[in-house]
Amino acid sequence: MKDVIIIGAGPAGISAALYTARSNLNPIVINNGIGALAKAEKIENYYGLEGPISGEELYERGLVQAKTLGVRIIEAQVLGIKGFDTFTVQTTAGDFDAVSVILATGSRRAAPSIPGIREFEGKGVSYCAVCDAFFYRNREVAVLGNSDFALHEAEELRNVTPAVTIYTDGKEPEFSREHPIAVNTMKIQAIEGDDLVSGLRMENDVHAQGIGDAEASFYPADGIFVALGTAGSTEIARQMGAELTDKGNIKVNSEMETTIPGLFAAGDCTGGLLQVSKAVYEGSMAGISAGKYVRHKNDKQNR
Repeated sequence: MKDVIIIGAGPAGISAALYTARSNLNPIVINNGIGALAKAEKIENYYGLEGPISGEELYERGLVQAKTLGVRIIEAQVLGIKGFDTFTVQTTAGDFDAVSVILATGSRRAAPSIPGIREFEGKGVSYCAVCDAFFYRNREVAVLGNSDFALHEAEELRNVTPAVTIYTDGKEPEFSREHPIAVNTMKIQAIEGDDLVSGLRMENDVHAQGIGDAEASFYPADGIFVALGTAGSTEIARQMGAELTDKGNIKVNSEMETTIPGLFAAGDCTGGLLQVSKAVYEGSMAGISAGKYVRHKNDKQNR
């Protein structure tokens, strides 16, 4: 079991890795790509820079710096985290156990643009299969997404109902393994219903794979679980039962600890100023706090 697993390799995640590594905690960083820094063409308001630097170059420098300190970086997609006293991080590269976890994958800057998705949140539209699967026992459910994150959520739902379909919204499936779950690749026109969700209205330009009549434009569903792209920090925190703020960010205290002991968060996922300087500070604080948590926990176990 590792002391600390850090999810995300941006400014917050790498800063956390540097502080935990220098505390002799031998952290692991799980990385799934550059994230929001890729959109930063020029950064010139950060301390110590002689001239503008691209977000991609800053990201690459951070990776080199962490590796120089001996930090192990695993390229993988995080699917979810289980546990409470200790944690199991589920990824496409396998499962990893840790005493403490730091979430630092940034935040999603764009919400899905499917009509009806916002109107039916809490009325059939959910973002957490682990949280809400119980309410859809033996009912028809849909999972929106085309990656391993969507597949993971669909498999969670299959524990309570056999009627699960993945809808890719016109995108090609990007699953890393074979599975028995039905997949519909048609473009989603809208989510429909009255007081509660009743189903999805589809465009008829792409055929379904393995389900129903490809000419039909409406597909019934009692519940719709959104798992677009990859699991971000907020989605993971929500799955685990950590408290979110009114704005949907991860709620943390001054030590960057969430409402779950041993689970920390840093960077854009906590809200506020979406700047590198803020991410670096919070990552550093999360690394220091995680170190204190791990040492305190180990001391108690060794008494």
